[in-house]
Amino acid sequence: MSAHDADRPVLQVVVGSTRPGRVALPVAQWVHERAAAHGGFTAELIDLAEVGLPLFDEPYHPRLRRYVHDHTKRWSATVERADAFVFVHPEYNHSMTAVLKNAIDYLHQEWAYKPVGLVGYGGVAAGARAMQALKPVCSVLKLVPLAETVPIPFVTQFITGEGDDRRFEPSTEVEAGAQKMLDELVRWVPTLRPLRNAQ
Repeated sequence: MSAHDADRPVLQVVVGSTRPGRVALPVAQWVHERAAAHGGFTAELIDLAEVGLPLFDEPYHPRLRRYVHDHTKRWSATVERADAFVFVHPEYNHSMTAVLKNAIDYLHQEWAYKPVGLVGYGGVAAGARAMQALKPVCSVLKLVPLAETVPIPFVTQFITGEGDDRRFEPSTEVEAGAQKMLDELVRWVPTLRPLRNAQ
């Protein structure tokens, strides 16, 4: 990482599905590429399949930060270094995925006063109901969910290739929505940083 990169806020693009064959991975890889090209961030791709958190198993409330397990300590350190997030997620039964909710629930203070953009996908609803379910979860942890979301309807029409070579090729509208979301994330980071520093 160059000195210039070190001065940029860290944006973590979180892959919010672990299902085999998930569309979340190529979509998140595209968001990560867009974030890196944007120029406003040091972009990191965080795959919850690699993070590998079990169902929440800490004996103490996360707000105490008395973590017992190494997997929690590693996850805490990962989220702590971020200045902003993009959650890339499908819609399961009108809501968010269990793996994303579980990853959020593991921590408390590490999320506070950081902006989060939501990139949801699905069929005709384009992940919109999952986004609406996520917003109050984010807000209670003092994450700031942006109004600028990126809903992707009928997502499979934008997937090309097979297996590990699959890529997400967005529509013009999705591309424009992602640009607006990234621009807004850049604006929110310095606004929220003083609140984080005062914690």
